[in-house]
Amino acid sequence: MIYDFKAIEGRWQDEWEKTKAFKATEDNQKPKYYMLEMFPYPSGKLHMGHVRNYSIGDVIARYKRMQGYNVLHPMGWDAFGLPAENAAIKNGVEPSKWTWDNINNMRRQLKQLGISYDWDREVASCHPAYYKWTQWLFLQFYKNGLAYKKKARVNWCPSCGTVLANEQVVAGCCERCGTPVGKKDLEQWFFKITDYAERLLQDIDKLDGWPDKVKSMQRNWIGKSYGAEVIFSIEDVKNEKITVFTTRPDTIFGVSFVVLAPEHPLIEKLAKKTPYYKQVKDFQKKIEALDEITRTSTEAEKEGVFIGRYAINPMNGARIPIYTANYVLMEYGTGAVMGVPAHDGRDFEFAKKYGLPIVPVIKPADAAQDFDLEQAYEDDGIMINSGQFNGFDNRDGIERVISYMEENGLGRRKTTYKLRDWLISRQRYWGAPIPIVYCEKCGEVPVPEDQLPVMLPTDVVFTGTGQSPLTTSESFVNTKCPICGGPARREVDTMDTFVCSSWYYLRYTDPRNDKEAFNKEKASYWMPVDQYVGGVEHAILHLLYSRFFTKVLHDLGLVDVNEPFVNLLTQGMVLKDGSKMSKSKGNIVSPEDIVDKYGADTARLFILFAAPPERDLEWSDQSVEGCFRFLNRVWRLVDQYADAVKEWVENGKPETDLISDGDKELRYIINYTIKKVSDDIAERYNFNTAISAIMEMVNAMYQSDTADSPSTVMMEAVETLLLLLAPFVPHISEEMWHRTGHGAPLYLQAWPIYDADALVKQQVEVVVQVNGKVRDKVMMPAGADEDKMKILAMQSSKVAASIADKNIIKVVSVPDKLVNIVVR
Repeated sequence: MIYDFKAIEGRWQDEWEKTKAFKATEDNQKPKYYMLEMFPYPSGKLHMGHVRNYSIGDVIARYKRMQGYNVLHPMGWDAFGLPAENAAIKNGVEPSKWTWDNINNMRRQLKQLGISYDWDREVASCHPAYYKWTQWLFLQFYKNGLAYKKKARVNWCPSCGTVLANEQVVAGCCERCGTPVGKKDLEQWFFKITDYAERLLQDIDKLDGWPDKVKSMQRNWIGKSYGAEVIFSIEDVKNEKITVFTTRPDTIFGVSFVVLAPEHPLIEKLAKKTPYYKQVKDFQKKIEALDEITRTSTEAEKEGVFIGRYAINPMNGARIPIYTANYVLMEYGTGAVMGVPAHDGRDFEFAKKYGLPIVPVIKPADAAQDFDLEQAYEDDGIMINSGQFNGFDNRDGIERVISYMEENGLGRRKTTYKLRDWLISRQRYWGAPIPIVYCEKCGEVPVPEDQLPVMLPTDVVFTGTGQSPLTTSESFVNTKCPICGGPARREVDTMDTFVCSSWYYLRYTDPRNDKEAFNKEKASYWMPVDQYVGGVEHAILHLLYSRFFTKVLHDLGLVDVNEPFVNLLTQGMVLKDGSKMSKSKGNIVSPEDIVDKYGADTARLFILFAAPPERDLEWSDQSVEGCFRFLNRVWRLVDQYADAVKEWVENGKPETDLISDGDKELRYIINYTIKKVSDDIAERYNFNTAISAIMEMVNAMYQSDTADSPSTVMMEAVETLLLLLAPFVPHISEEMWHRTGHGAPLYLQAWPIYDADALVKQQVEVVVQVNGKVRDKVMMPAGADEDKMKILAMQSSKVAASIADKNIIKVVSVPDKLVNIVVR
């Protein structure tokens, strides 16, 4: 029989869809398993990264079903976002039509891969039935003081006259028109994630199933710091202070300047009446065009200007100049830092450039009092030049200095976080509208829950310039106040798409509920997600926001869990010619082309075999062809025994009393492979080595001396082979399962369990050497003692010929492995 993969794969995909093969329902008689891959943005076409992500998840889902778990494996679409709006601006296509056309195409592609999704649970974040509940969740945050509006600095394109999200800023310029992007203060909506900073940080240590890299990234993003807030008065300026947070209060006596972020609100007041005002304004304008990454890069040159004012060091009364500089950001700390050049690398570089004093106040324990500094000394040591604190170990000095400040009203103990509240406002059309209206009489009013969803209007104009397209729809903007019934205006900002993706895993537990976001009982049954699979690029946005959402919903009594994802697997990228696949590099491989030429099972097999899931994978046309050849070998092998296996199955799988040595060896290989594949999937997700073990089993089946007259053990081997292949290549496995007389679907079969007794070998192959050179390989009883091994080795004709007429000096034996005869 020819391996006609197109007919086979189409047939089984139709069968799975018709029978709703992978539909999940709550079942308390089985242990549950929630398998989830991050849902994709519907760009229109799957790429190889998608194929890898979903193939990994499908192996786990299918394996768990065969283990007897009740598996939830859903799929949906992260469907709001900028590309749809850009398509509307560029091509005049409605964002809704563009998005749904893409969803339909990508759904078709996913079904072609044979991924075992419960398509009855499909969701799309752009569907009103979904974003109604995104809006409802916003209202719960709002009612509990976790959603608020404030003025914030945003990216502003002066040419387009619009606000840009960070992802719309490329190399400091507008992605639409190429104009340098500046900053502008606008009223924006925020979620108060900072209220959860400590819990988010503490609970990271409980995420045992997460990669250390991701946990470290979240810790650094949250950025907890211990130290003190220090208050600097300003010379000749009353009623104004500069508050600085520092983790190194032990260096306070070494402060030789203070730096304010260019955006700091005090700069205008302090610099305005000084000769330096124009210089300061020019510097601020220059810095506006730079993004945070550029400004804070360790490679960026440290630049600043004196603002014409001096601060007073509260500890020693020293008069120190106030600067503004590019490396200080308003978004971090208080927007002001104290410059201690002797003990901070950035401050050292800045002080050298502008000729500012460098006063060491910490010295190595073994250094002289007046030791020279060629660079900043950032290690621990003994305090010097620090008044009454001289001679103290600096770590002890930190606590002593803070206590002194608190006792004298100069500062206070403080714990801070780098984490900032989540800015969720987007001046876009294609997003979930924020359910707030503004009434001249009643002020800011939340939309009543029974009036949700606030629907996106269709009478909008997409120009690519000016404010959000929502402002062009009078039918949307103009409404009635829910409180007084008077005229009111709707909020025209939409929500960040990360809001939609921060709770979708909960909607999957109850996707058709029109009375609530999800039923708590159903969410309690399925949650938390047992295995989550997705890219590491989401480590500090989506994954952090989802954890935040889950904790808020837990506090509101809506869910029982405190964390959303038990285990996290971050898969590597798919590379070609050493680079990530991209249109610009011309190295894209189309999944559809591979499926059309070789079949979905070949595509899956290659993507799973080529590298461990967490490692980057280098594309290889030759390896794809090799996987296709392997499946053809499997097809021919099973086809050879199909009739015999079918008869064996129909007769109730009778066993044979007499088992040859070849059968014993094959039975060992069968059970070894079951154990190896089971361990590799369950414990390590090493799919590549699991597949390698299956390939070795296929080789052994071809080489077995039972090939001409199939034995019971060969029948067992064929059946086991199909069971082991099922999670990896489901179409060909299912087809061969039925062709060999098995009636029930393969995906419903129990995962094979190895026989430990069969792994105890009766005989082993022992290498026999003479003077260290291999002369023969001899089968011996497993566990034979040294004398027995020596006798059997000597009986080999090849060995006997090698030691003839020679004196045996000694015989060295390694049990079950080696005999080395030393002769002279």
